[in-house]
Amino acid sequence: MNVRGEEKTKFVHEVFESIAKNYDWMNTLLSFRMHKLWRRFAMKKMAVKPGDTALDVCCGTCDWTISLAKSSGTGRIVGLDFSANMLKVGKGKVEKAGLDGQVELIQGDAMQLPFPDHTFDHATIGFALRNVPDIVQVLNEMKRVVKPGGQVVSLELSKPSWPPFRAVYYLYFERILPLLGKWFAGSYEQYRWLPESLMQFPGYHELARIMAEDVGLQDVQVYPLSGGIAALHIGRKPEVE
Repeated sequence: MNVRGEEKTKFVHEVFESIAKNYDWMNTLLSFRMHKLWRRFAMKKMAVKPGDTALDVCCGTCDWTISLAKSSGTGRIVGLDFSANMLKVGKGKVEKAGLDGQVELIQGDAMQLPFPDHTFDHATIGFALRNVPDIVQVLNEMKRVVKPGGQVVSLELSKPSWPPFRAVYYLYFERILPLLGKWFAGSYEQYRWLPESLMQFPGYHELARIMAEDVGLQDVQVYPLSGGIAALHIGRKPEVE
């Protein structure tokens, strides 16, 4: 299943529209709750200050959007996603958290963010960069909309570097995970896409290089998590370009 460009966009959109209602609890099941710990680590490293503004790109069901809003307290937080069904689930969670006065949710395209230059203090993308048609384009858009000195942050699945662990991980990710998707969510093809999307995605060292050299972010920091199962990347927009 090698899909690219517009075909990939259409396919990924259909995947997330179809799995939205089961997305949260399946994430918890498939990651053994690790995604919550990884996001908590990301928030600690970001050090969001009271009043900071943030854009959560490909916000999905808004877990990271909500964390950003709680850390900021008063700053404008925007969640953007192309899936109406994911946003519908996220909207319910935002309202339940009492954050609907602070958080704005927008259906839009990560490849063409509908915001002026230098708008936000932070731009984040969680577990979605591997699904976009053009990684560099999306990162450039995130860089464009943050203020000079602002942070561009990616939290994403990655590839373990230790060969024995990598072999076990790939076995789980390629063979077992799609079956769990079939058994618990009735979505075999959709969850088969997840390991395939990772195989096409750069490793965490290469992604750090892309952020620094191709996108032009400064002070790029990379943090492999849980033996390289996931990785956090944080870069800063130059003060002067």
